[in-house]
Parts: sequence; C-alpha cells; structure tokens
Amino acid sequence: MRYRNFHRNDEETTYWLSYSDMMAGLLLCFVLIISLTVLRSKVMYDQKQTELAGKEQELIIQSEELENERLTIQEQGAKLNAQELKLSEQEGELLAQQLKLDEQQLKLEEQSQLLKDLEKLMGEQQAKLDNIIGIRSELIEALSDEFENSSLSITVDEKTGAISMDSSILFEYNKSLLKTGGKDFLGEFIPRYLKILLSPKFRNYISEIVIEGHTDTDGNYLSNLELSQQRAYSVADYCTRSDTTFLTDTEKRELEKVLSTVGKSFSEPILKADGSVDAEASRRVEILFRLRDEEMIREMMEILNETSTGR
Repeated sequence: MRYRNFHRNDEETTYWLSYSDMMAGLLLCFVLIISLTVLRSKVMYDQKQTELAGKEQELIIQSEELENERLTIQEQGAKLNAQELKLSEQEGELLAQQLKLDEQQLKLEEQSQLLKDLEKLMGEQQAKLDNIIGIRSELIEALSDEFENSSLSITVDEKTGAISMDSSILFEYNKSLLKTGGKDFLGEFIPRYLKILLSPKFRNYISEIVIEGHTDTDGNYLSNLELSQQRAYSVADYCTRSDTTFLTDTEKRELEKVLSTVGKSFSEPILKADGSVDAEASRRVEILFRLRDEEMIREMMEILNETSTGR
C-alpha cells in the first residue's frame, strides 16, 4: 500500500513538472512573441517617426517655399500697385496736358477769330482811311487852287491843309484886338475858305474847323497861352457875331456847328534853317480842318499796330 502511494506521488510530481515546463515554454513563447511584436512595433514606430519627420521637413520646406512665394507675390503686388499708381499719375498728367492743349487750342481759335475780325476791321478802316486821304487830298488841292493867285499871299500846307496867317496882319504886337486890316483880311479870306469846306462836296466830311493861336517864345508860357487863346477867340468871334456881313446867317450857323478855338502858346514855334526860333513866323494864327472819323481811325490804326507787334 505504501509503495503504491509513493509511486502515485511520483507520477503526480512528474506530471506537474511536465505541465509546468510546458507552461513555462508557452510563456516563453508568448514572451518571445510579444517581444518580437513589440520590437516590430518599435521598428515600425521608428520608421513612422522617421517618415513623419521627413514629412514635417517637407512640409517646413513647402511652407517656406509658400512663404517665399507669398512674399514674392506681395512684392509683385506692391510693384503692381506702385505701377498702377504711377500709371494713374501719368494718366492725370496726360489729362491735365490734354486740358491745357484744349485750352490752348480754344485760345488759338479765339485769337484766330480775333485776328480775322481785326483784319476785317483793318480792311474797313483802311478803306475809310483811303477815302479820307482822298478827300483830304481833294480839299487841299481845292484850297490851293482857290488861293494860288490870290493877293492874300496864303500858303496851304500840302500835307495837312492848314493855312497860316501872319499875326501882324491881324493884330498889333502883343495885342489880341483885331486891326482894321485884319478884319478886311478875314472878310476876304473866310468866305472863300468856307465856300470850299462847307460846299456840298465836302461838308459831310468836315467834323471840325479849328482856329489856333500861336506866339513866339518871348515871355512865359502862361501869358503867351492867354494871348494865343484870346487871338484865336477874336478871329472866331469876328466871323460869327451878328454884325458880321461877309457871311450869311446860314453860313454862320453852319460854321458854329464845327468851329473851335485853341491857344498853343509857344509850344509849336517856327524854326529857321539853323534851328533857332523864327519869332516873326512863330507869331501866327492857323486855321485847319479835321475830317470825320479821322481821330477814330488814327486811334484804331495805333491799336492795330500794337496788336500786330504783340505789345
């Protein structure tokens, strides 16, 4: 009986030892499997980490490239904006220049039109001037013919038609009261003078008949001015007063419409050949005429001359 139990215990012990070995072997296998699995996982993890690091590096590089591209785009955008701004400024300058050119063109057109108007006006005034010159020439010729063989010894200025009368015929020295001989002179001269100027042929062209008094250079200007004015007035008064018989009332009225007097003192003396004052010739009374529009045409010609010279 004891032997059997001992043998049975040995069998049991042997059984558990085998089972333990088997379990230990299995455990070892599991450990190996797990170790391999862990190792493999570790290797794969490391590979993934390496791949991820590579991807991150690629992403960093790509990000840097994108940033560089963004900066480049921004720079290009800034350049484009600057160019657009410059183009806008140039367009503004071109527009301003175009406006200036338009203004200049308009001004040129206005000046051209003004020039045409001036040329037209000049032509009209030239025609009037030619007519006035013709009338003046005819008047001067008619006056010269009238007094050419006259005992009055009157000389008609070939350019102006003015007639000068020696004051000694009309007045005493330094006096303004007409002498008898002076009255006789005027009684013969004035009717013949007015017969031409107030004739139907010339009357409408006459704007003014002027009697001018002149003195020599002795004395001061104002005293000579007063004397010259009084002498001119005395002649005009004698020609137009009511008791004058050498003119009709109609002739007097016509004369009064155009007659004026002026004293010139010694502002226009007569000079001798050597340049000295001819006192006797300077003491004179002149009678002259002005034609209608003559002053206006002279002023207009001056304006046209200033315009043509750009002043």
